[in-house]
Amino acid sequence: MPTTVIHGIRSLVTNDPALGHGPLGLVEDAAVVLDGEEVAWVGPSAGAPAADEAYDAEGRAALPGFVDSHSHLLFAGDRTQEFNARMEGRPYEAGGIRTTVAATRAASDEALEANLGRYLAEALRQGTTTFETKSGYGLTTEDEARALRIAARHTDEVTFLGAHIVSPDYAEDPSAYVDLVTGEMLDACAPHARWIDVFCEKGAFDGDQARAILTAGKAKGLHPRVHANQLSYGPGVQLAVELDAASADHCTHLTDADVDALAHSDTVATLLPGAEFSTRAKWPDARRLLDAGATVALSTDCNPGSSFTSSVPFCVALAVRDMGMTPDEAVWAATAGGAAALRRTDVGRVAPGARADLALLDAPSHVHLAYRPGVPLVSAVWRRGARVV
Repeated sequence: MPTTVIHGIRSLVTNDPALGHGPLGLVEDAAVVLDGEEVAWVGPSAGAPAADEAYDAEGRAALPGFVDSHSHLLFAGDRTQEFNARMEGRPYEAGGIRTTVAATRAASDEALEANLGRYLAEALRQGTTTFETKSGYGLTTEDEARALRIAARHTDEVTFLGAHIVSPDYAEDPSAYVDLVTGEMLDACAPHARWIDVFCEKGAFDGDQARAILTAGKAKGLHPRVHANQLSYGPGVQLAVELDAASADHCTHLTDADVDALAHSDTVATLLPGAEFSTRAKWPDARRLLDAGATVALSTDCNPGSSFTSSVPFCVALAVRDMGMTPDEAVWAATAGGAAALRRTDVGRVAPGARADLALLDAPSHVHLAYRPGVPLVSAVWRRGARVV
C-alpha cells in the first residue's frame, strides 16, 4: 500500500495531548502520513514528510474514526409500531425484544448478513471505523451461535448476549434458561466472541443471575460487559465494577455509590443517548460522571427497538445538548472513550503507531458535530489506511 499524506487539515483531533493542545491534542494546520494500516507521522502541514500520494483536506477538520462500542446489528424486521406507540405515550419496556427475536429466528443467514452489511455501510459513511456488535435476538443455542459467526466475519469486537432477556421458550422457568446460557449455549458461542454481556434489569436478569452468567463467561475466556441501570436503579453497575467489566452501558439511574465505583475502577461508563431519545426516557447525567472522574464513552446502541440510529455524530449532538457534555468531551467519548470501552489502544486516536482510521469533516472544527446537528458533515473516511468514503 502506498504512503499517503493528508495535508491542509484546519484542525486535527489526535486524542494525544503530547501531540497538540488540550486533552484532544489539537493540532492546527495539520497533516497526517499514513503508511499501510498505521499512522506514521502527525504534525504541522509545513513539516510533513513526502509520501507516495497526497490528499488536500482544503481546510477541513479531521478526527479519529468513531469507535461505536455498543450495537445490536444482528437482527431481522423492525419495530415501527412499537416506536409509534411510544410516541403516543406508551412507556418503553424490555419485553419488546421478543418481537425482534421472532423475526430474527425466522430469517436466513443471508438475510441477517445483508442487514448487518447495510447498517455497517451506513455507519461507515458517518465516520464509524470500529464497532462492537452483539447477539441476543436468537435466544436459542443455534440462533445465538449463528449470529456470532456472522458478526465475526465483520468485526473482532463480538459480544455474546444470550442473556438479553429470558427466552420466550423459558418464560415459566427462567432458572432453566440461565442454565442453558451458562452451559450448552455458552459452549457453542464462546469460540466466536470476545465479550459476554447481560441485561441486568427488572424484566430481564437480576443481580444473582447476571453474576452467574458473567462468571461462567469469564471461565470460558470471555470478558464481561453489562447493560446496567438503564430503566431503574439496580445492581448492574456495582456488578460490572466487581467483575472488572470493560464497560457498564446505559448508566441512566445511578446512586452516588455507583458513580464513585465507576470513578475508581477501570470500567467505562458507556452512555447511549439514542435510547433516551427514542424512548423519551431520562437522560444520563454525563456531567456527574465526568466531574467524579469516571471514564465516559458514547455509543449508538443501534438496535431496532429502542435506538434505531447508526449515527455517532447524532449521539454527540444529543450528549452536548442534553447530557451536560462539552463538544470536546463528547468527541473524546465517541473516539478515545469508545476505544477504552473496548480496551483498545490502537484505535480512537490519530498518533504514530495507531491504526490509520480517520474521518474528515466538511467543517473547520470538530465542534460542528454538535453545532450543526443532523447535517451529514463526514466527507471522507480512511480505515486501515485505505480511503473507504
